Amino acid sequence: MIRIPCPHCGPRNSDEFSYIGEEKRRPGPDTSPTEWRTYLYSKSNPAGWTTEQWFHAAGCGKFIVAERHTVTNEVRATRPKPRFERSNAGAEAGGGSS
Repeated sequence: MIRIPCPHCGPRNSDEFSYIGEEKRRPGPDTSPTEWRTYLYSKSNPAGWTTEQWFHAAGCGKFIVAERHTVTNEVRATRPKPRFERSNAGAEAGGGSS
């Protein structure tokens, strides 16, 4: 069982959460169809540390971001996921909700 420390509720079993997917920057509206397909369907699936989005469905009902090791399932950090986030590249705020 994976224990995920929810930043709102404390440590919980992973069955309380819904896995959303790896965290990555959403493309802008002027993105080509090829880039959209890559964003929607290509996953990196690393054997190591990754940053993922989870939804605490059976708890607080909020989205969180977790850093998890995909081999050992160790979770080293979690944080709340804001409704809108700025990309690390300094682009304008994303247009989608979390």
